[in-house]
Amino acid sequence: MYHRRTLIAGAAAAVLCSALPATAQQATTDTLEISGGFARATPPMAQVGAGFLTIRSLGPADRLVGFSTPACNRPELHTHIAEGDVMQMRRVEAIEVPAGGVARLEPGGAHLMMIDLNAPLEEGGTVALTLVFETAGEVPVEVPVLGIGAMGPGEG
Repeated sequence: MYHRRTLIAGAAAAVLCSALPATAQQATTDTLEISGGFARATPPMAQVGAGFLTIRSLGPADRLVGFSTPACNRPELHTHIAEGDVMQMRRVEAIEVPAGGVARLEPGGAHLMMIDLNAPLEEGGTVALTLVFETAGEVPVEVPVLGIGAMGPGEG
């Protein structure tokens, strides 16, 4: 009887854990793999923050069409474009994930823009994100907050 209860409790815990958002900046669906995610810490009075990650297609093309997070009131997809000698940030409607390919959201390129932050993003913390894809639907992921000038995981 004791072994049966232990087995049932273990199975229940495994099911519960598989339903929770991925941590340490990784999530996988049937068609996508999200990895390398991070957000940059912000100064105390900052109203905007940025998040970055890599999306790999494990099959057909898809599009990241938005995201939500409790960290801010206005989440937007952004990219940088060159206008003459000046780099400008611009909102985009979607970020393409090519079939069998990779979309990299990274400093100086496409990124998750968190506007009207509810609190500063503090180094050592995490940001819960729900990525919204045209085909794959909603994918929850939690990313660590690295230092203010961090360029990727492995840096502070």
